[in-house]
Amino acid sequence: MGAKALLVDRMIEEIKAGKYKAHDKLPSENELADQYKVPRIVVRKAYERLQELGYIFSKQGKGSYVQNQKLQIPLILTGDVSFTEKMQEMGFDFETRNIFCEEIAYDAAIFHSLKASHQDVVFKIGRLRIVDGCPIAVHVSYVKKSVFGDIEQTGRSITSMFQYYRSKGHTGLGPTQTQLSVVFPNEEERNLLRCSSLIPLLLLESGCVVKKTGTVLEHSKIIYRSDCFTYVI
Repeated sequence: MGAKALLVDRMIEEIKAGKYKAHDKLPSENELADQYKVPRIVVRKAYERLQELGYIFSKQGKGSYVQNQKLQIPLILTGDVSFTEKMQEMGFDFETRNIFCEEIAYDAAIFHSLKASHQDVVFKIGRLRIVDGCPIAVHVSYVKKSVFGDIEQTGRSITSMFQYYRSKGHTGLGPTQTQLSVVFPNEEERNLLRCSSLIPLLLLESGCVVKKTGTVLEHSKIIYRSDCFTYVI
């Protein structure tokens, strides 16, 4: 067994034994290289492998940290309660970060879901969901500017689309037909969710309508880290 594999096994043993706990910062590459008398490149490759296996994550310019292996959130893929409200009801240490609000180019599937014409302006609003310090999901909502005239100005401050809709007088909300699939993260998603390319993601595509009138408010794409959830479908 090579030096990298031995170091990977040793680090996994120490993480499982509790020497390093969730969110603990791990020794630097130089510190670990000195400790185990191996070249720094061996430590770097070992850390890369540990990240692929889902044991650690890295913060650019800050180092490597232990991933929370015990985070298992019940994920209910039906209903008309917002994700934020679900997390608050369950008592999780929950945070949402707005990561973008920008106009999109014409996309036939999204525009059709929104009942939008080629002339409509559509924005996408992205939010990163974080539980116990671990990024677990990315929610992207697509909305028409003709329905929400202030979205370009206010979109970057939205953390809950349900609350935004209610502030505009929309109540009695419900989901449209939902499509669930399994995908693997691209580079941007790996960076946002601090996960490896080996961890599958759940991709949930749906919409939101006003039940009474049938008015379409949004088309949504949500990706969930599959290793952080248990599923109720």
